[in-house]
Amino acid sequence: MEKILIVDDSAMQAATLKSILDEDYEIVVAQTAEESLNYINVEEFSLILLDVVMPGMDGFMLLKRLQEEIITRNVPVILITSLSDIEHEKKGFMLGAVDYITKPFHPAIVQARVNTHIKLYRYRKQVEQQSMTDQLTGIANRRQYELYSLAKWEEVVRLKIPFSVCMFDIDNFKVYNDTFGHPAGDKVITTVAEVLSKSLRRATDFVARYGGEEFVAIIVGDEAKKAFDYVKQIGHELEGLHIPHNPSVRKWVTMSCGGVTVIPKNTDQYHTYLKLADTMLYDAKRYGRNRVIWFGDDMKQWV
Repeated sequence: MEKILIVDDSAMQAATLKSILDEDYEIVVAQTAEESLNYINVEEFSLILLDVVMPGMDGFMLLKRLQEEIITRNVPVILITSLSDIEHEKKGFMLGAVDYITKPFHPAIVQARVNTHIKLYRYRKQVEQQSMTDQLTGIANRRQYELYSLAKWEEVVRLKIPFSVCMFDIDNFKVYNDTFGHPAGDKVITTVAEVLSKSLRRATDFVARYGGEEFVAIIVGDEAKKAFDYVKQIGHELEGLHIPHNPSVRKWVTMSCGGVTVIPKNTDQYHTYLKLADTMLYDAKRYGRNRVIWFGDDMKQWV
């Protein structure tokens, strides 16, 4: 069931809206802007109904705040108001509201407008999900990775916790494709994606197909040594599947990985560490492949 947040300082008006909608949707009510922000940080909503006139932070100020936050930027907001002049409507639409509902409420109009924007939200989410998913493997694609990595980087900078980025590459993949053919190569790429997805399964882990036979993963919260050992185990799991390779280069399908762990400062840039992880991957391939090379917290390479 879709979840809707009603933000209204009037308990009576919020209750009226809730009674109109609660047969079809899960309704959460907040009576202040601050209370609504607390809900938004822990719950996911498909629509927000927002009263314009509230004490303290009014509806326009909260709408601006919601549009600035990554987590709510794409959640549709319908403004609730008794203000009927064109300037308020114009201001709301310029700030990102998708519609207006005026007081007093007409149940049929409320239901129709809410249903329309919920359907549009579902459709947009479906399209976004398809555009963010790698069609071959079913995991996140590079576009989703780029959005996720920057959002997560902002979070770890604020919280000052360890952040690891890892680059993976299937060893001698061109030789594999030339030997067994592209359909077999696609199957190996899919298998590697499955191994990574099953291994990196905590809420703070993220993996995506970066392109071709390359993958990228983000691990949040683990110190360098733990992340390094974690990724080594993933390599062992892939090799342990004993997928035959061209014996002229190696017995089994394996992969190389380069990674780095950092507790970032406000002045640090994410792309600096992504480039460093890529350099570690290059070294792993240069030193013989089927290995992990990590830039540890002692500022040295771990192999």
